[in-house]
Amino acid sequence: MLNIERFVCNMFQENTFVVSDNTGECVIIDCGALHPTERMAIIEYIDSNELRPVHLLQTHGHIDHNFGNYFVYKAYGLKPEVSAKDEYLMDDMQEQTRRFANLEEYEEDFPPVGKYLEPDDVITFGTHRLTIIPTPGHTPGSVFFYCEEEGVAFSGDTLFHMSIGRTDFDGGSYEQMMQSLKEIAQKLPADTIIYTGHGPKTTMARELQVNPYLR
Repeated sequence: MLNIERFVCNMFQENTFVVSDNTGECVIIDCGALHPTERMAIIEYIDSNELRPVHLLQTHGHIDHNFGNYFVYKAYGLKPEVSAKDEYLMDDMQEQTRRFANLEEYEEDFPPVGKYLEPDDVITFGTHRLTIIPTPGHTPGSVFFYCEEEGVAFSGDTLFHMSIGRTDFDGGSYEQMMQSLKEIAQKLPADTIIYTGHGPKTTMARELQVNPYLR
């Protein structure tokens, strides 16, 4: 069984997840923790549950999902793991802080990427595994992390409840987004729980019913 804890972070109200199982190993997905209170909440949760972070995973390379990378690196020695197709975004973090977050004097460093993920990579922790489903559209390297055993997926900014991520940023493509959504709808069972990059969790069944982009 997976334990999934959500932390809403930074000015973009981004969802950071700590995902663990009964072995105590955990992964941190999309750590957007910017403010000290956000970072302390994550540390306290990990400490109080005696968890051992073993991966720092990114669904894509936008700054709101990466503000906490240096914090995680300092605290747990983990470097981000992200699709190779978003390398250009990971190399541009400091500029993203200015362009998207209006932080002209952001002094924190960003750790180098620890691993560029490929579609056939499998992320393991405890007794669980996450597979990678490429979902280009929001960015070229956007991915779902999918745990088939538990019927859960982490969608980043590809799929939201009743909506989808923007496609007008550099590297975005509406056509690719529509193709990604089509493939996700075909691959994932209807009862799959979707943990989104912003907003509430949802299910594939619900989105197939109410999301205009999936009709």
